[in-house]
Amino acid sequence: MAAEPSIHVPPTVIAQTSVKEILAKSIALMKPVTWFPPAIAFICGAIASGTTTFGFVDIARIALGSFMAGPILCGLSQVINEYCDREVDAINEPNRPIPSGIVSFRQVFITIAVLTVLSIGLSFVFGMPVVYLTLAGIFLAIAYSAEPLRAKRLGWIGNGLVSVSYEGLPWIAGAMSFYVAGQTNITGSLVLAAIFSFGAHGIMTINDFKSIDGDRLMGIKSIPAQMGADWAAMSAVITINAALFCATLYMLGTGNTTAAGIMFVLMLGQIPTQRKFLHMTDPRARAIFYNASGVMIFVWTMVASAIGIRS
Repeated sequence: MAAEPSIHVPPTVIAQTSVKEILAKSIALMKPVTWFPPAIAFICGAIASGTTTFGFVDIARIALGSFMAGPILCGLSQVINEYCDREVDAINEPNRPIPSGIVSFRQVFITIAVLTVLSIGLSFVFGMPVVYLTLAGIFLAIAYSAEPLRAKRLGWIGNGLVSVSYEGLPWIAGAMSFYVAGQTNITGSLVLAAIFSFGAHGIMTINDFKSIDGDRLMGIKSIPAQMGADWAAMSAVITINAALFCATLYMLGTGNTTAAGIMFVLMLGQIPTQRKFLHMTDPRARAIFYNASGVMIFVWTMVASAIGIRS
């Protein structure tokens, strides 16, 4: 077995001269582009609960919850992953904040500590069930990225942990934030959260396209590294479509025909995008292209299902 490559990762860096610079570097670690789906999942859960009135207080709670799910919790998971992936990133993307030396380890640890305290503190606003879901999300983020578990090394399992954290937990948290015994449609939320978590597994596969070379060198068995770009792309598309189809069938089976029709149209709208995704020649270009288009359709399907299950 070949020895792992020796990679020098600069532990420190240029002095930070202003609060603005420090915040900008921490936000870069938190990857704002990833915040949108979990924030929307929380909103979907709140809508699907059927007990939100959309008065000022409810809207404020939804806004705070989506902030917790997106920038804070998802941001925290991204910082943890950035730190744990620093050696792989030194191969795949050496210009990233940590391997390039732009951000010091000290700032990484402070950012993790602040986001952890914020996420747990905010969760108490929504009640103990949401506190437990928040703690579960933090645990899964650590289990995915950090030793000794580092589930990321096992692509199918690792992607499953992330997809549950990305869509399932925030959806259930949104529903539980407005839980009223006997009134909240918790069954519908559980079913849809599970279905969309399954679909997010395909999205996670697409996200791993950018790191195929480094994953193979470091022994990380991501799905693209195991299957190759073409088969991994096919696997991702099948997973996403299967989830959207199941969600549409569920809505149809529960009598939400209007929502089911909208979701079916959205699913068909993915076909041209997916054909291009599957026939482009560069795996990295495929991932960028599909993340910019098809994933948005996935999110809008979530919204349609949440509104439908509420009615």
